[in-house]
Amino acid sequence: MPDKLGWRANWGVIAPSTNTSVQPEFDEMRPRGVTNHMSRIWVPDEPLASNDDFNKLMDAIRLEWDNAILRVMTCNPDYLVMGMSSETFWGGLTRANELKAHMTGLTGLRVAMGSDACQAAIRCYGDVKKIAVLTPYWPVADENVTLFFNDCGFEVVALKGLCCTGPAAIAQTTEKQMMDGLRELAESDAEVLVQVGTNLGMARMAAEAEKWLNKPVIAINTATYWFAMRDNGMDDTMEGFGSLMSDYRELPKLYHDALKEQAAAA
Repeated sequence: MPDKLGWRANWGVIAPSTNTSVQPEFDEMRPRGVTNHMSRIWVPDEPLASNDDFNKLMDAIRLEWDNAILRVMTCNPDYLVMGMSSETFWGGLTRANELKAHMTGLTGLRVAMGSDACQAAIRCYGDVKKIAVLTPYWPVADENVTLFFNDCGFEVVALKGLCCTGPAAIAQTTEKQMMDGLRELAESDAEVLVQVGTNLGMARMAAEAEKWLNKPVIAINTATYWFAMRDNGMDDTMEGFGSLMSDYRELPKLYHDALKEQAAAA
């Protein structure tokens, strides 16, 4: 029998314990009959002042990753939505595919993952070649983000890493800082702007930025939740979250074609 509140779907959502943006943004995008069930990856909110510090944060995330997934499985979700992004880019496309396969093998469920969702979202806008990326990360993470997008066939022509001073501090990034970053990136010849780092909380701001930059702006939380909806055959539209969520009701053919090419090249 279907869950009385989640009669369309119950989704397990995984996010770091320091993240205060994923839960409210995903809930704002939640269509009627779908419920989100949070599980937290425990990570210490320790200062970030170098690449070494960021690597230590990633080690902490990896230690708790499977535990958080297994914890949410006790509520019997029918799909997983990853509300954290850095690990999904780490090591490029090959490692991302391995991570997704690991989660499916662990749970038997399909997964919406930030890196993969961004690839799908970008391909909604045609045969895009050049993108620009805004991140809250330090250079070691930015290198992995660039590697992933390059592996997918995109050229990252500009990247702005904000070098946030701690995991929780990412959510304290001001709108001015984010707007200034987007304006800087828009000066490049990028066809699409992409924001990664799920704690930046840019879903609604990215939608507004599309209007004054006159080009697509993809926030990773929007892309991930959009992907989850479309991967489950839901064509609901949500106003206030940009063209991706309002105009694209299915995963694009270009994305499916890219997956086949990537599999053949592997």
